[in-house]
Amino acid sequence: MPGQSGKRGLTRRQVVGAGGAAALGFAAPWRYAAAAKVAPMTIVINQSPWFDSFRKTVELYEKETGNHVELDVNPFAGSLEKQRNSVRAANGQYDLLIMNSGWVAEMYFGGFVEPIAAIDPSFKLDPDVYTLDNTVYFDADKKTMSASGKLMSVPISPLIPLLYYRGDLYKEAGLKAPETFAELEANAKKLHKPPSRYGIVQRGARGPATVSYDFYPYLYGFGGGIFKNQAAGDYTVTLNNEAGRTALDYYLRIAKEAGHPQTASLEQAEVIQNMLTGKAAHIMVVVSAWSQMDDPDKSAVVDKVEFAVTPHAEGFSTGPGLGHWLGGIARNVPDDRKRSALEFLRWFQTREAQLAYTKVGGIPVSAASYRDPIAQERRYRWMKPLGEALPHAVNIYQFPEASEVISILELGLNQAVAGNSTSVQALNSMAEQIFGVMSKRSYNTGKLPALL
Repeated sequence: MPGQSGKRGLTRRQVVGAGGAAALGFAAPWRYAAAAKVAPMTIVINQSPWFDSFRKTVELYEKETGNHVELDVNPFAGSLEKQRNSVRAANGQYDLLIMNSGWVAEMYFGGFVEPIAAIDPSFKLDPDVYTLDNTVYFDADKKTMSASGKLMSVPISPLIPLLYYRGDLYKEAGLKAPETFAELEANAKKLHKPPSRYGIVQRGARGPATVSYDFYPYLYGFGGGIFKNQAAGDYTVTLNNEAGRTALDYYLRIAKEAGHPQTASLEQAEVIQNMLTGKAAHIMVVVSAWSQMDDPDKSAVVDKVEFAVTPHAEGFSTGPGLGHWLGGIARNVPDDRKRSALEFLRWFQTREAQLAYTKVGGIPVSAASYRDPIAQERRYRWMKPLGEALPHAVNIYQFPEASEVISILELGLNQAVAGNSTSVQALNSMAEQIFGVMSKRSYNTGKLPALL
């Protein structure tokens, strides 16, 4: 079945069927006017909460264009490994690489992704498509992701976290949606009724990008950061400054006083499941889990969950970390398959495709979708806070060794959440190790005095 590890062709049965685009609310038949008949191609992608919506959208592409796509679906780490192996081979296996923000720089810096203009000089990114802190571009001369560079990819999923909270419980308790961390903590403690319900459920497990991703909104929302100024090439490690300590102390405190007793072992799916089963009053996870909240086959809290921008400390703005996904075309595949991959991306960025993507549970990458009347519907109540939060989203990593830094954060944060180290010990250790990585790679780096 699609969604499991291994290579899978698409059946095109579950979504479009005989109804095609009409089943998604478009005039029948909807045909992409510029569709070209192209060779079959393969997309390598990870299994995630948003995968099903992407699969359904690809099925629609197959139905409406007659072109064929295969998906190679893997766990998060497995997708990265397969992409690394494929792009370094003489002949690549995968045509379209669905790249996470954690390894996009590795693919750009390594020269593994073909600039889109080299495939089709006439291709233009739709002006409504979010460039997500310019991560779709790469300037090889300056070694930065900036608009001065070449277009390298097209956004697939503009993921950032939102705060999910139980609107019905808020109404009963006379609470308002929290804007600050102080308000979130107070509300979480008020709604904490263990073991039947936890005030907040957080992710604390170690993984490829698990507890670190959940910690970013706290770190940046308290005014902290991992480095001083990546955009300016200043990689001085600032993780273990006072803002970092305040953020981690808060994360640990709220987990202990209003959270799940097994936070250190919780993965993303388990955090989401706690909300779906009514066991959590708050969670802070990627927006792509929204569709599960109102799915009566999965959720016991249908129409009870509301969404808000992730909180921040007084005097700072929200700082959700980009955990987005971009579609880049492998350089080491035949030209006809490059054209096939680009044809899909050309179709995917259209208004109609983006609305279809939204209707099957996806997160649109086009601002046009957020202006559409669909954004006012109750079912899509997550779109307004997402639109407010995206301009504040932080591109956490702009260098190819990001996976090494993430591994350091995963271990250190998990140990702190598990109670095996104090926040100060964890921050000092992580900062020292990250400094070592950046020094070894000859970045302009430095470190702060250890916290006491």
